[in-house]
Amino acid sequence: MNQLQRKKSSEKEGKSQSSLVSRLFKGSKPNPLKTDLQKESIKLETTDSQPDEEMESEAETETKKSLGTETDLEANTTKMEQFLQKLGKKPNSRSIDLNNCGLTSTDAAELVALLPLLPDLEELDISWNDFIGGALKPIMLQIHHVSKLKVLRLSNCRLTTDDVLALGEALKTTPDLEELNVSWNNKVGGNLSRILQGIQEGSKVQILKLMDCDLTAEDAVSVGQVLLRMQNLEVFDLSINRNIGCRLTSIVQGLQNTPRLKVLKLQTCGLTQDSIQILGAAFGHLPKLRTLDLSGNKEVGGGFQDSVTHLAHLKHLHVLDLHQCSLSEEDVASLTQVIPLLSSLKELDLSANKKVGGSSENLLSRLRFLPELATLAINGCALGKEAFTALAEASMYLPALKILDLSWNKYVGGNLNLLLETLKLSAALRVLRLRSCSLVAEDMALLASVIQTGHLTSLQQLDLSYNDSVSDQGWATFSQNVPLLKELTELDISLRPANFRECGLWFGHLLNGLTKLPMLSELGIQRWRIPEPQMEDLEHFNRNHKRSLHFDYGGF
Repeated sequence: MNQLQRKKSSEKEGKSQSSLVSRLFKGSKPNPLKTDLQKESIKLETTDSQPDEEMESEAETETKKSLGTETDLEANTTKMEQFLQKLGKKPNSRSIDLNNCGLTSTDAAELVALLPLLPDLEELDISWNDFIGGALKPIMLQIHHVSKLKVLRLSNCRLTTDDVLALGEALKTTPDLEELNVSWNNKVGGNLSRILQGIQEGSKVQILKLMDCDLTAEDAVSVGQVLLRMQNLEVFDLSINRNIGCRLTSIVQGLQNTPRLKVLKLQTCGLTQDSIQILGAAFGHLPKLRTLDLSGNKEVGGGFQDSVTHLAHLKHLHVLDLHQCSLSEEDVASLTQVIPLLSSLKELDLSANKKVGGSSENLLSRLRFLPELATLAINGCALGKEAFTALAEASMYLPALKILDLSWNKYVGGNLNLLLETLKLSAALRVLRLRSCSLVAEDMALLASVIQTGHLTSLQQLDLSYNDSVSDQGWATFSQNVPLLKELTELDISLRPANFRECGLWFGHLLNGLTKLPMLSELGIQRWRIPEPQMEDLEHFNRNHKRSLHFDYGGF
């Protein structure tokens, strides 16, 4: 009889806890406690009509325990609701996103107490909270209560060495973890092996991000070792770790064991010419790779000429980012041979490579073989006449083009007419950036005529900033036609930082056209000196139009 009573009391306690969690996250109401006690009493009387005094005393004790548990759960439920509400979050049994919430040490302590109430939690994000640093260990000690955890994000939390060690131990209790992000924590550098020890053989981790963690050469070796246990890895980001390039061999050996990898980012990792050749050996083992980012590695220039053919293995590559890689003329010539083989390419960034503009007529002409190309960035490439002409001709064969960035190429100024057919045919174009292109009034007139004839109707972002050479007449022609861009959300016509200029009469046309641009949310007009009457019109627009339009007119 004693065992029966204890069993039923335990069942009531479990049902009570389940009911409270259900009410918190689903709005359901708990069963009345009195009804449960009455039913229990009837069952006991039916089973044994003459309980002795000892049994009655024990039943009373168990009931008091149940009542106490009920009261505790009620209190914890209230605490959780208050905790999340004060941070502007809604209760969710599977996901808690406290990213950039300004958590305090008190908040961290509350989170520690509340985690045991969330056995079904799958996602925890406490990134960009400085006070987590030094306070992570108590949180990690509670992770075993949320063994179903799939996503853990701790980027920019100022983690300490002790935090890193505690994280590694906690990961041993999260067998279902699929994403780990500890980016922007410099104490991870030199201690990465302590974290990675928690990743076991057959790991389910699909996303691993270690951006700007000040990783050392020894950490690179640890990365190579853990990759051997991560056959399910799909996204791997080691960007902005400048010391790993010298130990890339270890990482490449591990990458050869990640056949499901889709995204590989090695931006600004101190790669060299030799590194590119070593990395190329892994491409044949990455049949599903979709994104390859090697940008910001200024020492790789000249390394592609002998290894660029390895790129041909990446038949399904969608994104290739080589901006700021100091590509040599030989590199460009080699890319010319391989680009047509990457027919699935959707994004190509060759920006900030000066040699591209002087020797890229063949390379840019080959872009016509990329029918799915949606993003093309070649800003700051010192495009010359031959290269720009080749680009203009090839761009007519890019029907999917959505983003075109030609900024910081002076030759565009006065020669925008070469892109006339492209601007007419690119019905999908959403973003056009012509920043600091030395545009002149004739270019603005051409752009206005294209707009006036019903083209560029899908344009959402237009950057014409730093084109101080455009006359007032040029701005007037453009301003009168810009209201036809009904989908436009961002427009920037700012001047260079060192220049200041009076607004002409054209500014009145621009202001009058704002009411006809219902989607516009950002207008950059920095360093234009706005006359008092037009400034009043600008303030009047802000007061009387219920729109979240931001005017960026600082600097004058």
